[in-house]
Amino acid sequence: MNLGLRWDGVPHTYEANNRMGNFYPNLYNAANAPIFNSSDGSICTAAGPNCTGASPGLGTSPNPILAGYQFYLNGIGIPGKTPGVPNGLVNNHWAAFGPRVGFAYDLTGNGKTILRGGFGTMYERIQGNDMYNAGPNVPFSTNVTTNNIQLSNPLASIAPNIGTINPASEVTVASITGLNGIQNKLPVSYQYSFGVQHALSSRTVLSVAYVGNQNRHQNDYRETNLPPVSDLAAIANGNATLPYNQLVQYQGFHSIKQSEDVQNSHYNGLQFEVHSQVKRDLTLQAAYTYSKAFDPATGNNGVGDLNAVSNPYSYAYDNGPSGLDRRQIAFVNFVYDIPLLKDSSNRLLRSTVGGWQISGIVTMVSGEPLNVTLGGVGNNITNTLPNSNNRPDASGSVKYVKTKVGNTAQWFSPTSGFAAPAAGSFGNLPANALTQPGRQNWNLSLFKSFLFSESRGSKLEFRAEFFNAFNHTEFNGVNGTFSSGQFGQVTSAHDPREIQLGLKLYF
Repeated sequence: MNLGLRWDGVPHTYEANNRMGNFYPNLYNAANAPIFNSSDGSICTAAGPNCTGASPGLGTSPNPILAGYQFYLNGIGIPGKTPGVPNGLVNNHWAAFGPRVGFAYDLTGNGKTILRGGFGTMYERIQGNDMYNAGPNVPFSTNVTTNNIQLSNPLASIAPNIGTINPASEVTVASITGLNGIQNKLPVSYQYSFGVQHALSSRTVLSVAYVGNQNRHQNDYRETNLPPVSDLAAIANGNATLPYNQLVQYQGFHSIKQSEDVQNSHYNGLQFEVHSQVKRDLTLQAAYTYSKAFDPATGNNGVGDLNAVSNPYSYAYDNGPSGLDRRQIAFVNFVYDIPLLKDSSNRLLRSTVGGWQISGIVTMVSGEPLNVTLGGVGNNITNTLPNSNNRPDASGSVKYVKTKVGNTAQWFSPTSGFAAPAAGSFGNLPANALTQPGRQNWNLSLFKSFLFSESRGSKLEFRAEFFNAFNHTEFNGVNGTFSSGQFGQVTSAHDPREIQLGLKLYF
């Protein structure tokens, strides 16, 4: 038995010169909501034809390059300047203790049946990626867009009755990418395994194991500056009574996308494996796994991070089978020394016909999940709501037609099981609800060594390798965009058969 305890002290990354801006809801004062220019939606800095007065909540930048420029800073915290804001924008973690336990037990005492198991707690440090996003936030950078200006003098407008433009007096509605100051626990993984190994014979071992993990406080990015749900239908239909920036919770900002550690995931798998030396000519290994992986990740076809929660009103909207989920995986690999004329007394036969070796890897995998997205439907709320994504409604059973017409393969029917959601709502089709084609692949190799001199060990090795040896079509992707004309069609395939020949000389 092995016992252990790991301690992780995890101070958060910080910027040495405190040039980071972050949004904190507790610092936002609704009484200092901005005054908007009724003409262009910018934030007013003084009374004027389209402004009733100077907006509250304005401030300047500690960055001397931006001296004279004003920013809307209601709710913005700056380390070293705003009381209570840590250097790393969130609190440090010093009490992360991860126990470990592992054991192996000889069940019968003769070394033929062994029980093995283990458990461990592992923590993850987010290596500063969440901090880097805070560098360009206000008040440390700015972006001003002006139209109808002279190329020779960008401060002069060519539009009538505008006159000179002063970007220093323009306060645009900014967007923020920052860190959630409360939901920032350390991501943690609880990993465990239990299994038995049994010697079926002196050359054959069977293993059965249950392996899994439970992961908590996983990182995501979520849009937090949201309009009321009751306004979503009007926003999607273009009938909102006010501009979008004046409907959100924290007026003065367009998008407030925050890093937070709130998501969960898990994996559980039952694994079988047999490894055998069959006589002296054949080495064989076979394995089968039945498993389920579950997480909310959406990036990189479901195997990357959760860069933006699809439905920012619901943490659970993206929960579903992982992009890494393969419900069933089986493989066989072997190495076979063909005994034919291998030990022939005839040197010519032994060196030409005898001594060939064949090996192979056979893989059979069930299909990966497919996340169906809504796409460019006209009243899709995500056309307006930043950092979001939508799915269609589930309207019935999905029909996997698996037909091919000409050069187009249709994996499932695009007219069954799907419907556009109501304006301003998120579709109820679960995440990663569909399954893409599985895969069956055979890779085979043929080897032969022609010996020149046993004393010197010189020989010529010939090898022929066949990837996807039987040229079996293996579909690789399916279009999952509901609004696409190719919805449900196969978009790609794995490589066809490839043959590789080689010679290697040993001397």
